[in-house]
Amino acid sequence: MTDSEKYIQRYLDLVPSENWIEELKNSGKQTLEIYEKFSEEKGNFAYAEGKWSLKTLLQHLIDTEKVFAYRAMRFSRKDQSLVSGFDEEAWADNSYAESRTLKSLIKEFKLTRKLSIKFFKTLPVEALSLIGIVNENEIKVETIGKLIVGHNIHHLNIIKERYLPNF
Repeated sequence: MTDSEKYIQRYLDLVPSENWIEELKNSGKQTLEIYEKFSEEKGNFAYAEGKWSLKTLLQHLIDTEKVFAYRAMRFSRKDQSLVSGFDEEAWADNSYAESRTLKSLIKEFKLTRKLSIKFFKTLPVEALSLIGIVNENEIKVETIGKLIVGHNIHHLNIIKERYLPNF
């Protein structure tokens, strides 16, 4: 198994069921249930020096979902152009999440997730099996949808393990 396959598999292993569209809804609801309980002050909390604040983490979820959905859209439209990765640390450092309100980030997350669900639900089955190339690695459109779920759950687990015990 290549490093890329291992990276992908660690997220896919977190998807609780085969019904990944339903899991896309569920993980979104779980994220919102947690974030909607936070005050603006808690949104600025990071569990350790050099770690992302809760606001930056939410912006990371939004950004990553948009990137993944864009890739899935390109591949579902049979666009075979090569797609590069993105530097999540650089994006987080330049996300401006700290200057935003937690409420605005929550609203953007809701909209982003709603659009992702609508997009994936309306794709025909044959489009879900189309393949594109990201960072020189082949990936199916459906796998990208599952990655959104697994990536979200990965960060929910981090929030539960490292952030919430501090409140």
